[in-house]
Amino acid sequence: MAIHKRLKLGMVGGGQGAFIGAVHRIAARIDDEFELVAGALSSKPEVAQQSAAQLGIAPDRAYTDFNEMAKAEAARADGIDAVSIVTPNHMHFPVAKAFLEQGIHVICDKPLTANLDEAKQLAEIGKTSKAEFVLTHNYSGYPMVREARHLVQSGALGKLRRVNVEYAQDWLSEAITDPENKQASWRADPKQAGKGGAIADIGTHAMQLANFITLQAPETLSADLTSFVEGRLVDDDAHMMLRYASGTKGYLLATQVAPGNENNLRIQIYGDKAGLTWAQENPNQLWFAPLNAPKQLLTRGGHGTSVQTQGQTRVPPGHPEGYLEGFATIYRDAADLIRNGRGENCLLPTLEDGLRGMQFIDAAIQSSAQDAVWTRIGD
Repeated sequence: MAIHKRLKLGMVGGGQGAFIGAVHRIAARIDDEFELVAGALSSKPEVAQQSAAQLGIAPDRAYTDFNEMAKAEAARADGIDAVSIVTPNHMHFPVAKAFLEQGIHVICDKPLTANLDEAKQLAEIGKTSKAEFVLTHNYSGYPMVREARHLVQSGALGKLRRVNVEYAQDWLSEAITDPENKQASWRADPKQAGKGGAIADIGTHAMQLANFITLQAPETLSADLTSFVEGRLVDDDAHMMLRYASGTKGYLLATQVAPGNENNLRIQIYGDKAGLTWAQENPNQLWFAPLNAPKQLLTRGGHGTSVQTQGQTRVPPGHPEGYLEGFATIYRDAADLIRNGRGENCLLPTLEDGLRGMQFIDAAIQSSAQDAVWTRIGD
C-alpha cells in the first residue's frame, strides 16, 4: 500500500497576534493533507522569526520577505507545494503574484485583492501560471450549503424567483480606540483593506454564498453604503437590491454595526416549487419548504440528504461541524486539486470567483456614490 504523503505548505502572514492564520493552520491539518514547513509570517523580521519558531518551522525556512520565500522554495527539491496567504487585503496581490509566477499553488484568503485593477492583473497571471489558485470562501465548504446547491441544481426549487442573503455583525459598532486591535484596525484602513469596508469583508462572503448555491450571479445592483461610525473611512453597512438575467430578484445586507449579531450569515432562496433557508450560526440544519407541503428539516449527514453531501461530513449526525471544518473542506479539496487536477465536480472558489467578487465591490461603491443608481456588475 502506498504511503500517503502530506503536501508541503508555506504561509505568508499569520504570525503572532493574527487571527485568520491560526484558523488556516488548523483547517489544513484536520484531514492530515498538509504539513506547514515554511513561512514569511510577518513583515517585522523579529516577529517573523519568533512566530516560525513557535510553529516548529526550521530557521532556514523562516523568511522575512515573501519574494525571497517564493524564489527559494521554488528552487528547493523539497520546496512547498502550496502557499497560504493570510495577510490584510492590500498584500494579497503582490504575494499571490510572486508565488504564481514561481509555479507554486496559491490558497488565498478573501477578498481576492484590494482593488479591481489588481484582481484583473492577477486573473491574467493565473492564465499563464502552471499553478492552481484557490480562494478560501469557507462557507462554500459547509455540507448543508453544498446540499442547498444540490437542491437548486436538481430543480427541486423550480425556477428561482428571489434570493435574500444577510450577513450581520456588531463588532465594529463603535470607533476603534485600541491600536493593538489589529483585526479591527486594518479593516477600517482603506490603505490596507481597500475602498470597501463591510462590503469587502463580509459582503463578498454573502455574495459568493448566494452565487455558489444558486449557480448564477446578478447582472446589476442598486447599493446604499454607509459609514455609521463617525470618522470611519470605509463603509460599515451596506444594503442593496440585485437583478439577475434569469429574472430572479435579490436582496443583500452586509453590516458590522448591528448590536446583538455575532456572525449572523443567513440565506433564503425561493423558487416557484419550493424555498430553502440556511443560517451559519446553526450550520448543520437546512430548511426545505416545498410549496403546499410541510417544511422539512434536513440535517448534516441525516436522512434525506444527498449522497454527495453525506460524503462531505466528518463526524456522525448530531455531532456539530462548523467553521473550522468548512475551512478544512476547502483545504481537503485543494489537496485533491493539487494532486489530481481540476475535475468537473470541483467546487472550489477560483480566481474567476475572486474577480467577480471584486467587480461586485466596485459596482456597489459606484452605485452608492451615485445615490444607489442601478449599476452593471463587471463594467
